[in-house]
Amino acid sequence: MELGEARVLTQLRRGVLESCVLALLREEPRYGFDIVRELSEADGLLTSEGTIYPLLSRLRKEGLVVTTWQPSDAGPPRRYYALTGDGRTALDRFLQDWRRFRDSVDRVLGSGSGRSEPRPAEIPLAPATVAERRH
Repeated sequence: MELGEARVLTQLRRGVLESCVLALLREEPRYGFDIVRELSEADGLLTSEGTIYPLLSRLRKEGLVVTTWQPSDAGPPRRYYALTGDGRTALDRFLQDWRRFRDSVDRVLGSGSGRSEPRPAEIPLAPATVAERRH
């Protein structure tokens, strides 16, 4: 991956990581490492564990997730994260905004103009064809 590509991916990741974490918690509470593993398996969403735990802490302080400690068969108790009502509302709002944003970006990238309909390809006429039309 080239430097420019890495920068673009970093900016895209920064913009969606919080909402991806909330989405992972939509169905059930999860242990922090499970969140890390799931995001690591999704290409391009996570570069290191060190980015998730501060994010989870901030989400907890903002009231978007709550935590509980649950016993573990493999050692000390584990902290599980669960979505709150405010977290669910924030995720729903993001999903609405994301779909609208994604569709707009797809339109612009697909057409190169930002218009909703792609412009037909302009095919230049060969000089002989132009001459034939004049006669």
